[in-house]
Amino acid sequence: MKQYKITVNGKSYDVAVEEVQGVKVSAPVQAIPVKEVTPQPVAKPVEEQKVSADPKPVNENIAGATSVKAVMPGTILSFNVAVGDQVKEGDILLILEAMKMENEITSSVSGIVKSINVDKGASVVEGEILLQIG
Repeated sequence: MKQYKITVNGKSYDVAVEEVQGVKVSAPVQAIPVKEVTPQPVAKPVEEQKVSADPKPVNENIAGATSVKAVMPGTILSFNVAVGDQVKEGDILLILEAMKMENEITSSVSGIVKSINVDKGASVVEGEILLQIG
């Protein structure tokens, strides 16, 4: 019998191992059928990207407009305003989901919504311009 000291995750164990000579140990082995897979052709990458019919400006500043920025990373769930709508300070502009919580993004100024820079369902990063009010 051989004695060993083994350390696992910082905890020490004393282990005794018996050496067996001349004994064959076997375990039953069951064959598992393997299904043959036929390779499928790989699609070629698209050379040109499709451009939206109504492209949205990305973080583009409109002169004299106040930018409403994402206060945290998240997903746009819904908009309560559209371009051209009149808003007052404190009005709820959109709902931003972050960390499984719905956050109401409100207007810090009164004015007219000049642009909406993101789509419903879009993932946004902190500081990204969501919309502009002028």
